[in-house]
Amino acid sequence: MSSAEITKLRHNWENAEVQALFDLPLNDLLFQAHTIHRTNFDPNAIQISTLLSIKTGKCSEDCGYCSQSAHHNTELEPESLLALEDVISAAKQAKSEGADRFCMGAAWSRPNKRDFPKVLEMIKAVKSLDMESCVTLGMLDTEQVKQLKEVGLDYYNHNLDTSPEFYGNVITTRTFQDRIDTLNTVQDAGIHVCSGGILGMGEERKDRCSLLIQLANMTKHPDSVPINMLVQVEGTPLFGQDSIDPLEFVRTVAVARIMMPLSVVRLSAGREEMSDEMQAMCFFSGANSVFYGERLLTTDNSKTGRDQQLFEKLGINTNLEKKPSTKSHHTDVILSKQEPSANMAQSI
Repeated sequence: MSSAEITKLRHNWENAEVQALFDLPLNDLLFQAHTIHRTNFDPNAIQISTLLSIKTGKCSEDCGYCSQSAHHNTELEPESLLALEDVISAAKQAKSEGADRFCMGAAWSRPNKRDFPKVLEMIKAVKSLDMESCVTLGMLDTEQVKQLKEVGLDYYNHNLDTSPEFYGNVITTRTFQDRIDTLNTVQDAGIHVCSGGILGMGEERKDRCSLLIQLANMTKHPDSVPINMLVQVEGTPLFGQDSIDPLEFVRTVAVARIMMPLSVVRLSAGREEMSDEMQAMCFFSGANSVFYGERLLTTDNSKTGRDQQLFEKLGINTNLEKKPSTKSHHTDVILSKQEPSANMAQSI
């Protein structure tokens, strides 16, 4: 099979074929995912992002995993919006440590009129440092998206979190469709979308299949797909949940790579609990981005020194090419429909 056929984008995945991918012998699955990954990206390069909480705590949403929800007693001290100079300082430090994208998260259900203009100034400041900008601010309306586009926002993060079938077990204050609507509005404006999910919240494999189908069957694949492993926070409803099996996590990364061959797949929350070996398998399976830095919003992340040592041991560099490579590789284990309609094979 040619590299063009391997790279062909689909937006019509069905549950049975995604389940079949998950059910493959692990070596077969990893071979298929790595072949697709190597066809489209430098397999020894990753992209580095840094995430800063610009407004912490007192969120009105009841997401069962989140330390910042006002519904949970996590003893987190709420903080107001950071000052612009503090954000600029953090962005400069992130750049000096190798990050090329600076992400800012605010614990809001949706941006408020008082603080939103300040966030726009933060985005412009980050852009002035020759860094890519990303924000996660909750739900957006069309006017807010227009303003984000005008100041040059590169990426908007809005995770689906889990499958639509399991969603109500985790969140009740915002519907799954609310999330889809926000993503559609952002994509329609021409802003890159960053959207993925969280594994280990008590969902089953069928839910992981459904989550990836929701992402891959979007009109345009998300440009970035963060795959998070639940970080358990005492005081949240999901504290004490059984951890996801490491190899099941790796399988999910591999299936995400197969279904969204040109998207950047990011190892996000939970890396602090991942062994070097688990992360290495994820990189082999198609993950090619990480969050760098010792904090992800309010939870611990893998230490910078440990990351540098891991990258050195694996021979990984942090200069991911913006455009996929055109190297030709072949595989005979691609499980996909061969004749998607023209509109379903469009490029992202």
